[in-house]
Amino acid sequence: MNMTPDVTKVKATPDFCIEAEFASGETRRFDMRPYLNYPAFSALQEGNLFMSAHIENGVVVWNDEIDLSPDTLYLRGSIIGNKE
Repeated sequence: MNMTPDVTKVKATPDFCIEAEFASGETRRFDMRPYLNYPAFSALQEGNLFMSAHIENGVVVWNDEIDLSPDTLYLRGSIIGNKE
C-alpha cells in the first residue's frame, strides 16, 4: 500500500493557492478557492490567516481548527516540480 508522502515545505500564495513540497521531492499546487465556501475553511478568507499556512507533523495547518490533509494536496494538486 502506497502512503502519501508528508509535506516538507509549504507556501501560501495571495490567490489562495497552496504550493506544497513533499518528502518525495515533488511540488504540487492546490487551489483552495473552491473550498473557501465550506464552513471548515471559510475563516481562511479573513485577514491574513490564509498566508500563515505552516507544517505540523507533515500536515499543512493554519491554526488548531483548520488543516489540510496531505492526501488532498497530493491527489488533487497539480504537479509543478520534481527534484528527481
